[in-house]
Amino acid sequence: MNIKVYVPRDATALSLGAERVATAIDREARRRGLRVQLVRNGSRGLFWLEPLIEVATAEGRHAYGPVTVQDIPSLFDAGFLDGKPHPLHLGLTEEIKELKSQQRLTFARVGVIDPVSVDDYVAHNGYAGLKRALAMSPAEIVDAVTQSGLRGRGGAAFPTGIKWKTVLDQPPQQKYVTCNADEGDSGTFADRMLMEGDPLMLIEGMTIAGIAVGATQGYIYLRAEYPHAHRALNEAIASARAAGYLGSNILGSGKQFELEVRLGAGAYICGEETSMLESLEGKRGEVRVRPPLPAIKGLFGRPTIVNNVISLASVPVILAKGADFYKDFGTGKSRGTIPLQLAGNIKHGGLFERAFGLTLRELIYDYGVGAASGREIRAVQVGGPLGAYIPASQFDTAIDYEALSAIGALLGHGGVVVFDDTVDMAGMARYAMEFCAKESCGKCTPCRIGSTRGVELMDRVLANVDRERNLQLVEELCDTLLHGSLCGLGGMTPFPVQSALKYFPEDFRKTVQ
Repeated sequence: MNIKVYVPRDATALSLGAERVATAIDREARRRGLRVQLVRNGSRGLFWLEPLIEVATAEGRHAYGPVTVQDIPSLFDAGFLDGKPHPLHLGLTEEIKELKSQQRLTFARVGVIDPVSVDDYVAHNGYAGLKRALAMSPAEIVDAVTQSGLRGRGGAAFPTGIKWKTVLDQPPQQKYVTCNADEGDSGTFADRMLMEGDPLMLIEGMTIAGIAVGATQGYIYLRAEYPHAHRALNEAIASARAAGYLGSNILGSGKQFELEVRLGAGAYICGEETSMLESLEGKRGEVRVRPPLPAIKGLFGRPTIVNNVISLASVPVILAKGADFYKDFGTGKSRGTIPLQLAGNIKHGGLFERAFGLTLRELIYDYGVGAASGREIRAVQVGGPLGAYIPASQFDTAIDYEALSAIGALLGHGGVVVFDDTVDMAGMARYAMEFCAKESCGKCTPCRIGSTRGVELMDRVLANVDRERNLQLVEELCDTLLHGSLCGLGGMTPFPVQSALKYFPEDFRKTVQ
């Protein structure tokens, strides 16, 4: 019988040498005449331990990491195939402190299964949600999603059930389900990790969405910079179709749903739903004026669900275990769990899925173990490059939509980027304006022109040219961007600028050297 050894195929693990480690394990096992079955799983999200390899034993999976090619002979000598001690031995994987304390619903299988094996997926409760959905009416499916309290995990936090209900209520016609997988925020990687580590979860969620609203075609709009996710998705779609979970007669139900992946060209603006739809139609990625909403007139002018990866991947759990089960996690109007991505100047970066309500301080210090530099953490930016900067004095804020909104911040996609006390917040505010200027689609004047003027104003401030007057103009410009932009790109650019001005005013008034 072959011993199963798990080596991640996740992009982060690969960048740290996982492919070389997998090759070295296979080579060493053959040299010793040992029978080893290599399983290429997703990452557990504990990036400081990557490449993290696991060995299946009678008592569970034992973890070793971070493993290099040079460690392989000594691992074999120590008997790692039997879970024996070694300096890199971390014990049973599920008992690792940072993993054991998580509440994994969406990421329950990531790092556990072979990502493209339908058999492995089903063996770990996969497709239980779809099978239950096939026995329900469309209205019952939509109601379950509504009652769960699931809100969009892509940034706007709009109730998912309301979107679906709007599409369902449109007259029978061609309808679409689209997944916005154009993950472009700095410090975010949850979408990529899920698509590489459990793509069938997303496929199942989209299939349920299609059945719920009467859509027969789905598209995953994937950023071109995710080649590993692209391969995993295409392999998983082919496997699902071959097993009868996609196609013209899903599991013999008579229901139809097809799915394909379309690659974006790298425009940040295509993370906005209507720009994404334009790009899917083969047009220039540019924001549409709303109304009409995509749920009424979306892709090719037809009613369309637009959700992001984590939103759609949350649906199978809701259908499999019930709305009340999912709603039991979280707090207030923020229900369920959120995969938080910790990056920047942090010792233990990675992905940590927890129910809403965890504080920033707990995330940064209990999971992240403080700054990688060893210095004091001065600020974190939550929600991507257009998220607010949150000072250390507010680290006890709960991570939920309302609590962050109350301090002028937003959760966005759940990315948290850490900065120590050497950061220049005036320079970061300038970067926000520059980012907006470079990524603007050009449709509306406040975003197109305002961001460019913002960079010019910030340069004057940093050069101490009529500083106070120009700081006042920056504030006025932020107000124009906030209230006059067509979409969130221009509308959110003021968040990092205004928060930097509010909490770190001293950085804007430094003496020019």
